[in-house]
Amino acid sequence: MGAEGWCLLLCLAFSGAANVAERQWQAVDVVLDCFLVEEGGHHGGFASSENMVKALLVLRQVPVLDDGSLEGLTDFQVDTLTKDDPLITFEASVNLGQIPQAKALLHADCSGKEVTCEISRYFLQARPEATVEMAAWFITNVQVSGGGPGVSMVMKTLEDAENEAVLHPTLKLPLSPQGTVRTAVEFQVTTQTPSLNFLLGSTASLHCSYSVAPGLDVTSVEWRLQHKGSGQLVYHWTTGQGQAKREGATLEPEQLLTAGDASLTLPSLTLQDEGAYICQITTSLFQAQQVIQLYIQAPPKVRLSLLNTAPPATLICNVAGYYPLDLSVTWTREEKGGSPAPVSDASLSSLRQSPAGTYSISSSLTAEPGSEGATYTCWITHVSLEEPLGAHAWVAPPVAEQKSALGVLLASILFVLTLLFLGLQRRQATSPRSPKTSRHSG
Repeated sequence: MGAEGWCLLLCLAFSGAANVAERQWQAVDVVLDCFLVEEGGHHGGFASSENMVKALLVLRQVPVLDDGSLEGLTDFQVDTLTKDDPLITFEASVNLGQIPQAKALLHADCSGKEVTCEISRYFLQARPEATVEMAAWFITNVQVSGGGPGVSMVMKTLEDAENEAVLHPTLKLPLSPQGTVRTAVEFQVTTQTPSLNFLLGSTASLHCSYSVAPGLDVTSVEWRLQHKGSGQLVYHWTTGQGQAKREGATLEPEQLLTAGDASLTLPSLTLQDEGAYICQITTSLFQAQQVIQLYIQAPPKVRLSLLNTAPPATLICNVAGYYPLDLSVTWTREEKGGSPAPVSDASLSSLRQSPAGTYSISSSLTAEPGSEGATYTCWITHVSLEEPLGAHAWVAPPVAEQKSALGVLLASILFVLTLLFLGLQRRQATSPRSPKTSRHSG
């Protein structure tokens, strides 16, 4: 039974989870389907080599905050593996306290997300003489889809108690009695937010944290920005000293040293801040990184105006100050008592860009208000908006049609009054006259 079957059992447990008032930490095994890069090593990120084979990674006894879904979950048993499972299985003990993203990794399949896991050889920056023949190192890069967390772990192989241990045929490493490669996580760099959206002018916090085995200290933290093929240093920290290359960029040294928090804060965001930020953390032996993609957004401002009232009336919808570029402009027309109907004969102006980098565009439309007038709406759809933004304008009917309608109304009223007058006259003519009274004098 590989990671797929293990996740199925977990999903069944998760579906029957009860709401509990008190949650406790529980040590569980996290099983991941991975790919092993057979050649080459790197310090982070996913390799482009096609020389990869399937592997299984079992993170042993990882502390996870139990929400009631872990009840009845048993430890992963290596002897449940079948011939269809990967031929290489890594067992990794986690002695760094915890993996912050463990719960997201555990519930990824149940949440409909995918986990990308890649293992490759890792080469130390400085190799201690005592470990030349005793250990090998691997780096594992894990990413959860849909904006989920990412983690990079450096793992050290553990010497088996058996002196005559069987060696793996390709890795040439000693195998445990169960046929697995036993390792321990020595260093990890994580991010909870590999992709972020922030509004222009706001303040962004880019999360990056680490944990390291006892006896190793962090020597430097470096934040770099990559965008459109160019890179630049944003912030650099070495023991006791930080230097901001981007104005206002900050990193809290106390949090860095006591809590393993290397998060970067960027105030007053501009469009030049957009791009991929690389958080690279270095110790005396290891170096690992996480990439956080920062997207800047600016919502559009919309103004709808009537260019001229004489027929044909022209409507201008001005859209200004938006970013990124993709934007949709649509029109609707609504008569009194009717429903909005789409209008398709609008035209767009040429695109304009401000010195700040935001965009502006105009859409024009020739109005056909009809005899009773109509309400026109310019609708804007943009990634920075939760729902389309609309601007409305009522267009009166042409003056000639108004006069014609008024004339018809007056004529109708006059005709009705004439009929009433003639009817009254006829009634008076046909009614009998009363007899006259004679007066006598005495």
